[in-house]
Amino acid sequence: MRVAVWGTGNMGRAGIRAVVAHPQLDLVGVVGRSRAGEDAGVLADLEPLGITVSPDLPEGLDALAYMASGDIRPDDAAADIAGCLRAGAVVVTPSIYALYDPSSAPASLRRPLEDACTEGGSALFVSGIDPGWGNDILPVLLTGIASAVTQVRCQELFDYSTYDQPDAVRNSVGMGGPMDSTPIMVAPGIPTMIWGGQLRLMARALGIELDEIREQVERRALDEDVTNVMGLFEKGTQGGLRFEIQGIVGGRAKLVVEHVTRISPEVAPDWPSPPDGGAGAHRIVLEGRPRIEVTIEATDEGGNRAAGGNATAAARLVNAIPWLRDAKPGLYDALDVPLMPAVGKL
Repeated sequence: MRVAVWGTGNMGRAGIRAVVAHPQLDLVGVVGRSRAGEDAGVLADLEPLGITVSPDLPEGLDALAYMASGDIRPDDAAADIAGCLRAGAVVVTPSIYALYDPSSAPASLRRPLEDACTEGGSALFVSGIDPGWGNDILPVLLTGIASAVTQVRCQELFDYSTYDQPDAVRNSVGMGGPMDSTPIMVAPGIPTMIWGGQLRLMARALGIELDEIREQVERRALDEDVTNVMGLFEKGTQGGLRFEIQGIVGGRAKLVVEHVTRISPEVAPDWPSPPDGGAGAHRIVLEGRPRIEVTIEATDEGGNRAAGGNATAAARLVNAIPWLRDAKPGLYDALDVPLMPAVGKL
């Protein structure tokens, strides 16, 4: 299958590696402007592939891994994706949060993409890691080995000093920002906009109906200056952020997505941390009988856990391409698309 990757950043690099590794996929192009002219293999820390990054999308694609960010350009991302769907290419992407649960996405966003799928005979799957497999398919699968479950908790635990994305870390997450100013990521309603679909997906899979979704936020200031690859984070500014998005049933938080992020490992030592003390992990905790706790720690690009997380998100998407190519035209969510075994990769 002829596949292109659109994007050359953290997710783009991971997407290139995932396509190259898949025995049923053939990487035929990488779209990007800032890295145009570079060899896609070298960009992705592989051997040279003889494929040059170009601002132009190849023609005659079977599938596209759209890895360009949609955080501040959601309309442009949706338009890019719709054009590829109309041209007949399956599209997988992490870039539009509202479509992680298409059934609850605004009709103004969903319908044009559904129409594009119908016109092109194509399919769209939007997913990631968190939001993504870390709080949809993985916790749902784990409930299948429990006798009784009273709460499902999905945690992302990360030291953001390893996440070299200064704009996101400082402006969205608020690290190094004033404590009297609310970061964009946890402004009222934003966590629900991003992760609410994950709670609805889990609820639908588990046969429960949410009464409401609640948000809780806690922040910690730095006790001293911290300097890392992103520069200086001054004493007294935000150094830690912990928040929850809770699916409430009968007044109790039955489904919880929790994020614990620090700009230094020394911040908020009383908050949850990865079991091995490393820089990042995703953990699922099922309260009930038996109590089940599963932690996943992924590394890539020289042992970096943020890169490891990106790699798992890209692989979840890219590995779904053959299944989507055989599926009926339309929008698919994580409950529709099975986890695909690594056939032919060992």
